Amino acid sequence: MEKCKVIAITNQKGGVGKTTSTVNLGVGLAREGKKVLLIDADPQGSLTVCMGFQNPDALEQSLATAMNAVINDEPFDPYQAILSHREGVELMPANIELSGLETSLFNVMSREFVLKNMVDGLRQDYDYILIDCMPSLGMMTINALIAADSVIIPSQPSFLSTKGLGLLMKSVAKVRRAINPRLTIDGILLTMVDRRTNNANEIIASLRESLGRQIHIFSTEIPRSVRAAEASVTGASIFDYDKSGKVAQAYENLTKEVLSLEERSKDRPRSDGVR
Repeated sequence: MEKCKVIAITNQKGGVGKTTSTVNLGVGLAREGKKVLLIDADPQGSLTVCMGFQNPDALEQSLATAMNAVINDEPFDPYQAILSHREGVELMPANIELSGLETSLFNVMSREFVLKNMVDGLRQDYDYILIDCMPSLGMMTINALIAADSVIIPSQPSFLSTKGLGLLMKSVAKVRRAINPRLTIDGILLTMVDRRTNNANEIIASLRESLGRQIHIFSTEIPRSVRAAEASVTGASIFDYDKSGKVAQAYENLTKEVLSLEERSKDRPRSDGVR
């Protein structure tokens, strides 16, 4: 299990680029020769759709199937629920069944560990497992934080998006103290950045000044571009859809940052939960 890193990509605010970042970071890591599994932990199935599976509810096996097997202590091979993608990553999809499962988790013993128990059985076959979380701090997100080794927080440079960062970081700290002491924050990823606006520039400068001393903020900024949204409709990453564009270059830089961050963390372990 040591060679695999599990990263939860989360923010309780929707529309900040979590799914887009999961797809493109995952494919970016695969392009660097890493074995990557993407897990869709959102009942809306946005990641599943973005990977080209347009009707998630028609899938016979999904994350909900695998987690239900864990809950009921039933034999189930989670690889039955894993789909392959032409760009070298694998996907455990989600559909509406996950919504019902999240509700039922409240009555399950050790409910916070269901996803971890499933993920731990997959670690041996991957270098990276990326979990695309739903936009809430509900039970599925708590499950993801307990299953994960680290967290990446996508955030737009806007007042409403940055306002909720404190609450999310407190939740991460609480999970780390109470249940998952190895959990760290890899960093805040600024997404949908438009440097032409004074508002964005001011918020970014303020974020880097106020939070940058405590929490890593990725040097890479993902620019606002319609090309990223277009890529998701085609079921492809930005590398496949617009490989020479600015968004592809940004996600390539992010991939290198994530890999570099991991190498440095092996040499300089931190006990405060941030890098």
